[in-house]
Amino acid sequence: MKNKTALIFTLIFFSFAFSFAQQLPQFSQYMFNTISINPAYAGSRETLSVVGLHRSQWVGLDRGPSTQTLSIHSPMKNEKVGLGLSVINDQLGYENFVFAYGDFSYTIKTGENTKLAFGLKAGFTHYNLDTIGFLDDEAVYSDPFFSDISSRWNPNVGVGLFWHTNKWYVGLSAPRILNTDYNLANRVDAVEYVALERVGYYLTGGYVFNLSENTKLKPAVLAKVVNGAPISFDINANLLFFEKLWIGAGYRYNQDTTTLGGLVDFQVHKQLRIGYTYEYFLSDLRPYTSGTHEILLMYELFKPSKRIKSPRYF
Repeated sequence: MKNKTALIFTLIFFSFAFSFAQQLPQFSQYMFNTISINPAYAGSRETLSVVGLHRSQWVGLDRGPSTQTLSIHSPMKNEKVGLGLSVINDQLGYENFVFAYGDFSYTIKTGENTKLAFGLKAGFTHYNLDTIGFLDDEAVYSDPFFSDISSRWNPNVGVGLFWHTNKWYVGLSAPRILNTDYNLANRVDAVEYVALERVGYYLTGGYVFNLSENTKLKPAVLAKVVNGAPISFDINANLLFFEKLWIGAGYRYNQDTTTLGGLVDFQVHKQLRIGYTYEYFLSDLRPYTSGTHEILLMYELFKPSKRIKSPRYF
């Protein structure tokens, strides 16, 4: 009965979400930063979790993309409820996006060991175009289209599902479901530059295999579908040794770019994890950039009286 109820709720929940959605910056370590793309993840680690991430993409290219994120989430006293807050700063050449969003999740049991979380995300997105350097002064002041590019906070909402056990997970989300046009002029003939938040959907999944007493293998996948852009696939495989050291590799493919990456994560102690990822381009960008670097810090605050029911591998 519970499984049937959950299925009906899921179909209703996403019948609205699939009409819209929103693109977000990409991350190599998405499996440890899931809250940024899926609000249903809030509270799933059973403790207060803080994640900071810095990503420098296409190093060597002038104004290559640069992204910083900071998120915090935790279960509440009623453990079915999780709350979170995330801030993302994304610099794309002369464009800058700042996402500031709160997250809410509600979890139900769908079996003896399985849980399904429903998530809602709400907040604001700020967009700004640095016209200095992007256009010369004469063009800026002579073309009212560019002077009307929005530089303000715009509200938006998102939804997500997260179905999991301590061994596997599947996530489906639409982090932004409202279409936002940052061109305030709304000129029909203004085709030179269009500032829009793209529509996108995220499907994630992973599984933990016990290879031996001290070694585990965790493959993970992410598929991203964005309106007006090629489908993107991330495939990762990570080995965990002695519950301390993650070593893995990842492959990302879409029509425009293909990358191969390596990941190292170290659990410094129970509360602190440090991770680093390097990505190398296999596509036409390879001669022009030395690659992409990503650093992740995760801090988790455990209450002395609280015992985590199972290890958190995602």
